[in-house]
Amino acid sequence: MSEHTVSAYDDELTAMAGKVAEMGGLAEKAFADAVSALVSQDLALAKSTIVQDERLDNLHQDIEEKLIEMIVRRQPMGQDLREITAATRIANDLERVGDLAKNVAKRVIAIDSDLQNKKLAIGVEHMTELALSQLKKVLDAYSSKDAEAARRVQEADAEVDAIYTSLFRELLTYMMEDPRSITQCVHLLFCAKNIERIGDHATNIAENVYYMVTGERLPEDREKMDETTGTA
Repeated sequence: MSEHTVSAYDDELTAMAGKVAEMGGLAEKAFADAVSALVSQDLALAKSTIVQDERLDNLHQDIEEKLIEMIVRRQPMGQDLREITAATRIANDLERVGDLAKNVAKRVIAIDSDLQNKKLAIGVEHMTELALSQLKKVLDAYSSKDAEAARRVQEADAEVDAIYTSLFRELLTYMMEDPRSITQCVHLLFCAKNIERIGDHATNIAENVYYMVTGERLPEDREKMDETTGTA
């Protein structure tokens, strides 16, 4: 390749990473807004979050099209191919995070001011803060190509799972003690499961970042188990 061609290729890879980072920012905001709407029972914010998901979907489609075009034109190999592959997979995970945020927002509308005991949502809010922190860290690791930071995100997923299990049991206890809380607790359980899945997507991104940088797979330190269902 000529120096000009190499430079243009590098610019395309940088622009691609920037688009993925932009998508990550939108996904983070969507989930933060969805849970904020849940805790405050802000129906307007919930509806806005649902509408904004289209923007995330459009950006995802744009990234996919550009990545396919790069593969056809550049026929990448080695590190370049790993970067393009990682970007494709990370964008897919972020699109799913956006869908999960939309699901939570829909639950807010379904509850429709029926969240009588706001304390029930505190655990969900705390879990969200942790999951979003992990998502932010892994996106930073992607931008800085930091394999070690990606590995730490994978290891921290156990904490999100532990909080989910604890919250699941707490909500079940509320339902047994007060049948009037069953409807809102069921909605919160669905929301908590969606948040737990954010941790899974952050872990997926971490594995792709690590592979992108090192060319090696992250070791699976533990078998992921959902204690609320008894399945791996």
